Amino acid sequence: MSVPIVRTVAELRRIVGTWRAEGHRVAVVPTMGALHEGHLSLVRAALADAERVIVTLFVNPKQFNSAADLAAYPRTENEDAAKLAPLGAHLLFCPDGDEMYPAGFATTVSVTGVSEGLCGAHRPGHFDGVATVVSKLFLQAGADAAFFGEKDFQQLQVVRRMAADLNIPIEVTGCPTVREADGLALSSRNVRLSAQERRIAPALAKVLFETAERLGAGESVELLLAEARARIEAAGFREVEYLELRAEDDLAPLPVLDRAGRLLVAAWLGETRLIDNVSAPARQAIPQSPPGRLVDGQI
Repeated sequence: MSVPIVRTVAELRRIVGTWRAEGHRVAVVPTMGALHEGHLSLVRAALADAERVIVTLFVNPKQFNSAADLAAYPRTENEDAAKLAPLGAHLLFCPDGDEMYPAGFATTVSVTGVSEGLCGAHRPGHFDGVATVVSKLFLQAGADAAFFGEKDFQQLQVVRRMAADLNIPIEVTGCPTVREADGLALSSRNVRLSAQERRIAPALAKVLFETAERLGAGESVELLLAEARARIEAAGFREVEYLELRAEDDLAPLPVLDRAGRLLVAAWLGETRLIDNVSAPARQAIPQSPPGRLVDGQI
């Protein structure tokens, strides 16, 4: 069994049109390939929601800040198709650069507010690239629902804001982060970690979960964030790019945990940039520590 692959928007729309005529609900899972269990969990969620599921695979040059990073990003189309086949995904959409951005392409979709700060401050133009390509994929696929991982929580909120503001009729669903048994959030970038770095990496999630627990118990946000940053650096990370408590709905900074929040971090371990986040409920509650393998997510 193999997953049919299409490479043009015209063919994608033709197939989706046939599904529509048959009365099927359609879901889409946008990815940049190099699929791991986090991506596959999104596909499973989509299959539980819709009769037809499209997985997209496009390494989007517009969301990379570094030409070297773009060149180093893994391209594993054959392996990705093999991973999707047993799940029962119905279509793999693999456009090339010319199909997505043909000659004369001159439009950028920009989302303010939720894109500011955090990764937006450290990766200029990144979320413009995300919003542009995802808006195109939504319109190309014409799906009823889209599935994204919560691991890149800021990206998820940018996509939700973009779809709502542009009146794109699609339900954007966030799915929980998938973690290794030791807590490390799955990422295509984890393969870049050395053996020693891989042993250090789980400290990032450990500090986040413990800090979120203490925030929920009412301890000072300012003091806890300073302590958490120091703990991450002491574990062996060479730089903490950001560590912040933001409101879950609009990503506004939270000096006090007086509503549902997210604790978000980006840190460099050697030459690899890792991101993660955990929920911080505004009440006396303990976020669930990763008991083994949780169920991520991509673009």
